[in-house]
This record gives sequence, structure tokens and C-alpha cells, in this order.
Amino acid sequence: MLTGVSETALMTLLVRANEARRPDALIDDPMAIRLVDSIDFDWAKFGPSRRQDMAIRSLAFDEQTRRYLADHPRATVVALAEGLQTSFHRLDAAGVGHEFRWLTVDLPPMIDLRRKLLPPSERVRMVAQSALDFSWMDKVDTDHGVFVTAEGLLMYLQPAEALGLIAACAQRFPGGRMMFDLPPTWFAKSAGRGLLRPSLRYRVPPMPFAMSPARLARLVDEVPGIRAVHDIPFPAGRGRLVNTMTWAVQRIRLFDSLRPTFTLLEFG
Repeated sequence: MLTGVSETALMTLLVRANEARRPDALIDDPMAIRLVDSIDFDWAKFGPSRRQDMAIRSLAFDEQTRRYLADHPRATVVALAEGLQTSFHRLDAAGVGHEFRWLTVDLPPMIDLRRKLLPPSERVRMVAQSALDFSWMDKVDTDHGVFVTAEGLLMYLQPAEALGLIAACAQRFPGGRMMFDLPPTWFAKSAGRGLLRPSLRYRVPPMPFAMSPARLARLVDEVPGIRAVHDIPFPAGRGRLVNTMTWAVQRIRLFDSLRPTFTLLEFG
């Protein structure tokens, strides 16, 4: 089965599926439920898994991808280190048409698992290699637009690797976009020290890479090919208190060092 960083794909899948099962679910994700029900795994290893964060993250990525596809209906979406995300299936049912193409880039064990568990589609291609092996870029159809997602990836890379990946995408996909998420620095440091343990049997892997919103904004001046950097607000969650707190931390600069980020890059 999966180990290390790859195992986080199971944890995020479980959290998303549990949210999708709720009668007041934030996310409609029947494929996530199907996957959890079909995988023989000791899910209790991950500890408490009924929370909103992974669904909110996926909703943010879905929304920005959907906006791009509305203007580029035949674009290629490149999902880097996709894990057990089910984004293609949600977007395919989201009213953006059925002309967009999908390219999954992930390590061989994850690609094998996706091929076994997910229904095939002629619009989906899978490449079994690291996202840091840039040869996957040669397989991307750039004729109709490119949207690159790195959901839950960059924080697990070394800083030079993460910035190198961003720079390579900016160079190869002019006119495209890239979206990624990062934890706040304090959270990444806690993971690096082994302090984040949702259960006695599971420890969150180290996260070498994190950036503040202000630092991310400077990428437009530092990385050739980046035309704009957008700090994407969190989608609404469930509960007035949650939404009030989210609204505050995203609009008051005092909290910038404490909050995670969703970042959208536009390539020129």
C-alpha cells in the first residue's frame, strides 16, 4: 500500500468522502465515497476525520479550474501529484462541458492504484513519474489552454524544487494558469519536528516548503513568465463561526503568518 507522503492521499480522500456523506455536505463527491468503500484499509489510523478543510480546499481548486474552463472549454488540466483526488469527475458533472482533457502526473504506485480503482475515460491520460521530472510537460496539449493544479504537493517539496517547478510551468505554458496551496510557516515547522499527530499511529509528513501571502505576491517580480499572483479566498464552510473566522484571517494582515494560502498564478 502507500507510504510516506503518498499515504496522505488516503487521509485526504477519507476526509472528503466523510464530508460528502453528510446530508448538509459542502461538496458533492460520490466518487470519493465509492473509493473509500472499495479500499480495504484501516482508516482509523488517521484519527478523527470528520472535518471541513479538505472539502473546502477541493472546492477552491474546482472553482478556479471551472472558471478557466469556462473561457477555455477544450483546455488541458494537468493534475500534479493528484493522489486519490476525484476532481475530474466533479468537474465533468459541473456544467463546463465535456471537451476538456485531463493529464494526471503521479508516482507509479499511485498511478497503478488510480487505474485499478477509477473508471477509465478517453479524455484522461496518466503519466507515471515524479512531477519534478519535467518530461511530462512534453505530453501536454497546449493548443487550447493549460491549467496546472498542485493540490497538496508543493509543501512536501524542498524550496528549490517547488520554485523550480513553478518556474518551469511559467516558461512552458504561457497563457495558462497554475494553482497550489501552502500551509502557514508555523504549521510546516511543526510537521518538520514531528509534532503533528492526528493519532498515535499517524504522523503528518515533514513539510519543507511554505510561504507567506506577502512572499508569494513577490513571485510576479521574481519568476519570469508569471504575469499575476492571486491570493484566492477560502470558499464558504459550514457554520457562522467558521465563516466569520475565515473572513477575518483572510482580510486582516495581522493573521497572514497564521493562515494557509490558496495561490493562483497567471502565466504571460
